[in-house]
Amino acid sequence: MDPLTFSSIQKTLPNAAGIYKYYGADGNLLYIGKAKNIRKRVSSYFTNAKLSHKTHELIKQINSIEFTIVDSEHDALLLENSLIKEFKPKYNIVLKDDKTYPYIVIKKEPFPRVFLTRRKIADGAEYIGPYTSTAKVRDLLEFIKQQIPLRTCSLNLTEKNINNNKFKVCLEYHLGNCKGPCTGLQSANDYAAGIEAVRQILRGNLRSVITDYKHQQEQYIEVLEFEKAEIVQQKINALKNYRFSSVVVSSRIGDLDVFATTEYKDEIAVSYLSVRNGTINNSGNHAFRVKIEEKAEEILPQAIVYFQKLYNSDCKEIVVPISLDFGFENYKITVPKTGEKKKLLDLAKTNADFFMGEIRRKNTLNNLIQDDDKTTLLKAVKEALSLPAIPIHIECFDNSNFQGSYPVSAMVCFKDGLPSKQDYRRYNVESVTGINDFASMKEVVKRRYSRLIQENVTLPQLVIIDGGKGQLSAAMEAIHELGLTGKMTLVGLAKNVEEIFFVGDKESLKLGYQSDVLRFIRGIRDEVHQYGITFHRNKRSKGTFTNELEQIEGIGKKTIEELLLTFRSVKNIKNASPEELADVVGQKKAGIIQDHFKKH
Repeated sequence: MDPLTFSSIQKTLPNAAGIYKYYGADGNLLYIGKAKNIRKRVSSYFTNAKLSHKTHELIKQINSIEFTIVDSEHDALLLENSLIKEFKPKYNIVLKDDKTYPYIVIKKEPFPRVFLTRRKIADGAEYIGPYTSTAKVRDLLEFIKQQIPLRTCSLNLTEKNINNNKFKVCLEYHLGNCKGPCTGLQSANDYAAGIEAVRQILRGNLRSVITDYKHQQEQYIEVLEFEKAEIVQQKINALKNYRFSSVVVSSRIGDLDVFATTEYKDEIAVSYLSVRNGTINNSGNHAFRVKIEEKAEEILPQAIVYFQKLYNSDCKEIVVPISLDFGFENYKITVPKTGEKKKLLDLAKTNADFFMGEIRRKNTLNNLIQDDDKTTLLKAVKEALSLPAIPIHIECFDNSNFQGSYPVSAMVCFKDGLPSKQDYRRYNVESVTGINDFASMKEVVKRRYSRLIQENVTLPQLVIIDGGKGQLSAAMEAIHELGLTGKMTLVGLAKNVEEIFFVGDKESLKLGYQSDVLRFIRGIRDEVHQYGITFHRNKRSKGTFTNELEQIEGIGKKTIEELLLTFRSVKNIKNASPEELADVVGQKKAGIIQDHFKKH
C-alpha cells in the first residue's frame, strides 16, 4: 500500500488538542505524539523540508493515522505518556515507570498532611493527579497554604499524644500557617473541614469553595473592609482561572470501558475509551452501517462486543450514555449524569461526533458518482459549464513547490466520472529556471497533449487548471501552439474562493458551494493536489531536488541553510534588500546572491 500523504487526510484531522498515532502498512504502531492542534502538528511532518533522516524514514512508513481528542494540552501530555508506556512504539522514546509525574497526596493519618510526591504507593492515602508541571503543583500548594491553614510537621498527632501535652506549637503557628492541632488548639472536626475544602479544590469542584469565599467577601464589604474583600476577590479569580482536574487520568476511578455514540442517516459512529487504573490506555472509533430500522440502543451492545474483542478487554464496568437491558447481566452498567465518569463519557462523545462529522464531510467522489447517477452528474457538469459535450474524459493539472523551491507538476485523469489512475502523470519541470507557476503550467500542458497527439489518443472534453487566470492563460498558450484550440474546454479553478474562470471571460462562474458540480470539481482538484504532493514529498525525502540557491556559485550549503532559516523561502530571499541579506551572510555574499537573481 502506498505511504500516506498529508493532503489525503488533512481535512479529517481536527483543530483540537489531543494525541495522534501513526501506523505502518502492517498495522504496527510506529509513533504516538501529542499536540495542542492535531492538524497543525501532523502537517508539520509532511511539509517541513528540514526533518531529520529518522523522521523521514518514519514518514515514508506511515500508512494510516488515528487520533483522540481531549480537553486540554495537559490531558494530551498525560495521554501520550500513558500510551507510550503501554505500547512502546518503535519511534518513541522509552518511558520508564520510575520517571513519573508529580501527585499531591492527602495522607491517611490523624490531622492529614498534604504535600507533593512522585511515589504513588498503596498506603491508603489519597493521591490526586498526576500533574504535568512540578512548578504548578508547588504554586497550587502555596495557594492552598495561604487559604487553608494545615500542618506541615511529621508529628504523630494521636489523641493520646495531644492529651499528654507531648508537643509545643512551632513557628508555623505564630506565622498563621497552622492552627496548632498538636496542642489541641484546633479540633479534629475543624481540621477535617479544611481538608475537605482542599480536596474539593484539588478535584476541581470549586463551586462550593467559591460560594464560601463570596459569602466571606460580602461580610467584609458590609463592614467596609474593602481591602480584605479585594484579597478574597483575588482568591476567587485564582480559583476560576486554574484547572486542577484531568479527564485523562484520575486516581478516583479504576477500570472502565467507555462508549459513546452519534447517529446520521444509516450510520452510527461509536467511540471507545479503555480506562485502566484510572488512566486512558487505548481508544478507537468505528462506524456501523444500519441495514434495517435499528436504533443506537440496539447497535451499542454489538459495538461493545466488537471493541472488547478487538482490544482484548475483559473489563466488567461499562460506562454508556443509555441503559442496556439485554446481554450484560454480569457487567456493572453505569450511565453517569455528573462527575468524572460523565466527563469521560463526554470525551468519548466528542470523538464520536468528530468521527461522524468527517464521515459526513468526506469529499468522496464515490458518493457523488454511483453507477446509477454517473450520467446525471456529468450532464449537470455539462450544463453548469456550458460544455459542447458531456465530459466523459476530464483531466486536471496542478503545480507544487515547497516554500518557493522544488517545482513539480501533476495531472490526474477521470473517465466516466471515476479516477483512471493508470492515466495519472507526474512531471519534473524541465525548461523553467526557478519558480514560475505560469511557465511550469505551460510546459506540462504542452508535454501532455503533444504526447497524446503523437500517440493518436482521444483528447479530454474538459481540462481543469488548478489556479486562476494566470495559470489558465499559460495553459491556453500551450494549446494554441499545439493547434488544439477549440478541441477541448479549459477552465481554471481559483484556489481561494473556488470560482471557475474561462479563457477570455472577465467574470468568473460561481457555483453553489455545496452543489454537486462544484463538489465534483473540487474532488478532482483535491485528487491532483494529493497526487502531486505525494510525488513532491517522495522526491524531497530522497534528496533529489536541486535548490535554486545551490545553483549560485560561491554560496555553500551552510549559507543556504542560514538564508532559508532566516527568510523561510527562496521567494523571500529574492525580495530581500541588500542590507537584509548582508545582515545574514555578509556584504560580499549578499552581492553574489542579488547578482544571480538579477541575471535570472
